[in-house]
Amino acid sequence: MRASDRAYAALLEDIQSGELPPGTVIGEVEQAERLGVSRTPMREAIGRLSADGLVRQQSPRVLVVAGFDAADIRELFEARRALEETAARLAAQRGEPGTFAQLADDFERAHPESGEVAADDYYALIARFDAEIDAAVANTHLVSALRTVRTHLARARRLARDNRRRLAVSVSEHALIARAISAGDAELAAHSTHVHLHNALSSILNSIDAPSPEGPQ
Repeated sequence: MRASDRAYAALLEDIQSGELPPGTVIGEVEQAERLGVSRTPMREAIGRLSADGLVRQQSPRVLVVAGFDAADIRELFEARRALEETAARLAAQRGEPGTFAQLADDFERAHPESGEVAADDYYALIARFDAEIDAAVANTHLVSALRTVRTHLARARRLARDNRRRLAVSVSEHALIARAISAGDAELAAHSTHVHLHNALSSILNSIDAPSPEGPQ
């Protein structure tokens, strides 16, 4: 892996996890020393983060981690609805039924509310689901847009990854989406995705106001 890719991946993880919260100054020299790379690859990595909208120019010489508030989350979910409902339709039309039937089975076997599946295991299953959607839609432009949205989605998910009740509901929602795709039912797949996104947005916004986090995507 190139040094710039390594630096980008490390900074991305730190921003998504909250290790580098909004407003944190991203100093080229300091971050290069912290991550053990030279300034040139660090400059490239920071440039990519800026293009992603994850860091912003606070002043001519100061870059900071971009904020991420309720308005940003609403805008993110507007994009998700447009992209993911379309992707679900295309996956139902173009995807391999057996692949999504297996995913539906795996979601149905997951029981996070009882503690049988940890949040990290759940998100690994979501990553599999996303990868199969990307492969099924067979549209490079749509996949590129989806991946950009997912880069920001990780920050929203972090707000509520410990809420077991929402996690359990999300498992059921993904099982229904995968089952609809496996059946080739494009409209049910899109509608199930719409319901999932509506519930996810409501839960995440509630988590911002509540004393304790509530609801992953």
